Parts: sequence; structure tokens; C-alpha cells
Amino acid sequence: MTKRIVRWLDRNLGGTRQLREALRHIFPDHWSFFLGEIALYCFIILVGTGIFLALFFHPSASQVVYNGHYAPLRGVTMSDAYRSVVQISFDVKAGLLIRQVHHWAALVFAGVLVLHLARIFFTGAYRRPRRLNWVVGLSLLLLVLTNGFTGYSIPDDLLSGTGLRITFSITQSIPLIGPLLAFLMFGGNFPSEAFVPRMLPLHMFLVPGIIGALLALHMGMLWRQGHTEFKGPLADERTIVGTRLFPAYALRTLGLFFLIAGVIAALAGFFQINPIWLYGPYRPWDATVAAQPDWYTTWLEGALRVFPAWDIQIGGFLLPGLFWPAVVFPGIFFGFLYIWPWLDGAVRRDHAFHNVLEPPCSYPGRMALGLGILAALATLLFAGGNDVFAVALGGSQPTLLRLIRGQLIALPLIVALLTYVVCRRRRTGSAAGA
Repeated sequence: MTKRIVRWLDRNLGGTRQLREALRHIFPDHWSFFLGEIALYCFIILVGTGIFLALFFHPSASQVVYNGHYAPLRGVTMSDAYRSVVQISFDVKAGLLIRQVHHWAALVFAGVLVLHLARIFFTGAYRRPRRLNWVVGLSLLLLVLTNGFTGYSIPDDLLSGTGLRITFSITQSIPLIGPLLAFLMFGGNFPSEAFVPRMLPLHMFLVPGIIGALLALHMGMLWRQGHTEFKGPLADERTIVGTRLFPAYALRTLGLFFLIAGVIAALAGFFQINPIWLYGPYRPWDATVAAQPDWYTTWLEGALRVFPAWDIQIGGFLLPGLFWPAVVFPGIFFGFLYIWPWLDGAVRRDHAFHNVLEPPCSYPGRMALGLGILAALATLLFAGGNDVFAVALGGSQPTLLRLIRGQLIALPLIVALLTYVVCRRRRTGSAAGA
């Protein structure tokens, strides 16, 4: 049957040789290479569930009275956007399940991208000729975080409104362009009725379109350059050892897609997430207790809580305390990650072609730097919930905040030093054994 299909395609479209070469494309077998595919499948699930949700969502801030099936909110005045999300959850068949699948897929998408980039970082997969692909992957992560935040914000519930109030203040803190940028984003001072209608096209069309284009570019570059691989008996810089695309790998990756879809559906079915009906509609004079955003932005929330409030006046311009942890710190961090492949090549004086990956401990400096950064981000993630932990531990929130500040300075240095020592000893032992 396959041969008949190929002959038919060749008679009508041509290109049998190219199709044959594509079906023979080799994919490595190591499990870590499936992280990128999991991210792709999460994106597909997000697109499918997002189309379903868009059929019922009303992007309007007009005030209406809720009279749906959820009794505690009946008679409450709210925005039409919030009412439509509550109706999706309680009145649309399978609406709550699809909402939770969409939310869980977004969380998994961001998490898998972080793991995928960490694998690339620790194994040196960013080296030439894949430096530009590192930039594409990092840009994908930033876009996913942005789209996750916009999707988290458009229901107009009390929790998302609290986050939007912080976002408005952060945007305004940018010198010169901040107030104008905030006006363009929010359509005026916060809260603004123009925000949800403005954010929905970004969340549904613009950002997903760019994500899809970057995913296609990433896979095209990967296909053209070939895959990296770990050291092995037959693997070298020009030879890839693995499984052909058809039929073995195609069946394997198809099974992975159904497995990921099943796991996310199970998470959505058994674990409640973002129950906006419990938070209520957004009102500027209300605030939620122990409000935290999704995990992929909690590290930024932690930075806002940990950094000191430095209000600096320079040349008639005020640089408020929000500007440093919310704008300068992420800018420096992601800017460093963007230039890392070229910085690493310059420090090591290594600009050669690389196809075989490095064992993580073979380069102790990179391993120490990477784990030190992860320790700092984990500390900021913890800081984003310092009020919750203070209540749970029965302690003082200011005291806990001081401890977290000390941990933010000491822990990354300790982790980096211990990692460097362990990797140096392991590399020395491996060299002696060889």
C-alpha cells in the first residue's frame, strides 16, 4: 500500500527521491530528545482546545448580571468576559474539562521547554552550527510565557486582575516609553474596559502565529542540520545513529502524542486548576488572599518581593523600585542567555562543527554556572509564595523574607562551588581510568 501511495504521489506531484530520503531521515533514540516533541504536542493540544474555547468566550468588559447554574454567583454584577468563562465551566458540555486541559497543557508546555533548553545547555547542543537554533528556542520560551500570561489574564477574575494591576505598574515604571506603552496595552489607566478586547487577538492569533512560525523554523533548521547525539561506538561528528522516520519512529512519536494527550486529560480530569468562580469577578477595591500566578511567572513575582525598593532619581526621571527586578533583571538574564553560545565559544576558543554532545560534567564551569542559575530561580520561585509559606510555617513574613534574601545570595554560590568540585573530581577520575 505504501508503495502504491508513493507511486501515485510521484505521478501527480513528483519528488519520489526527496520523499524517500525524508522517510529515511534518522532520529536519535535517547529519551531526552523527546522533550522537544512533547512541547510540540502541547502546542497542538493548546491550539485545538483554544479553538473550542474561543467559540464561547466573550471578549467584553461590559457589565452584566450572572444568572447561570453556579448558585453562589447568581445576581452578581460582572464583566461579560468573566461570565462567559463561568458559563463555559458550568453550562457548556465538557467546557470545564476543555478549559482545564488548555490550562494544564500550557503549564506542561512551558515546563517541557525549560527542560529542553536545560538539556541543550548542559550538553553543549548550542554550539556551532546550532547557535541560531538556540536563539529560536529561547525566543519560543519567551513567547510561550507571554501567551500564557495573556491567556491567564483575559478571564477578568479577581486573581488575574491582581496580576494585571502589577503588570500595569511594571509597564509604567519603564523610563520614557512606559506610560505610552501602558496606554497602548491597556487602553487607558488600569482598570480599563479596552484591555480584554486588546489582549484576545494577541493571545489567539498574533503570539500563537509567531510561535507556530518559530516551531516550523526550528524543525526546519533541525532537519537541515541534522540531530545531535550522545557519544557512542558508531556516533561521530558526521554520523547519526538512531531510527528511521518511517515506519518505526513515526509510530513511536504518534504513540507519544496520544500518551501526552492522555496524561494532560487525566490531569485536567482529576486535578482542579484555576477555579475562577471561587475568586469572583475583578473589582479594584478587592484583593485575593495568598494570590500567586502560574509557576512560570512566579519567579518574577518573587523578584518583586525580594529586591529592595530602590527609587532613584536620574536627570529628572524617576526610576521606581519596580523597574529593577521586573525590567532590568529579566533583561540582563535573558540577554545573557541569548549571547551564551557565542560567549562560550569565545571563552573556550571553540568555533568548530559539533554534532556529538558533551557529557554535562565534562565542562565543570558550565555545569556550575547552570546549576547556580537554577538555584537562584528556584529561590525566587519560593519567594513568590513567601506569604503562603509564612502562614504554613507559623512564622513571620518579614523574617522569612530576610532569610530568602540571604539564601538568594548564598545558595547559588554554594551550589555552583559544590558542582564545580564534584565535576572536576569526576572528570579527573574518568581521565585517570582511561
